[in-house]
Amino acid sequence: MPKMKTHTGAKRRFRVTGTGKVVRRQAGKAHLNEHKPTKQKRRLTGMVVMPKSDASKIKKLLGK
Repeated sequence: MPKMKTHTGAKRRFRVTGTGKVVRRQAGKAHLNEHKPTKQKRRLTGMVVMPKSDASKIKKLLGK
């Protein structure tokens, strides 16, 4: 049986931590930032842990 291929879209968007949690970037900070308040842009910085229900699906796409 052939190897499972990694989903290329998923590998760009998600990362698995050392403890096995799936993290992603916050949505809403990629573009059109000029009119957004600084407070909002600061809040959207950093990574967020995905819920367990979604994490299992994402891990399958990543081949974990």
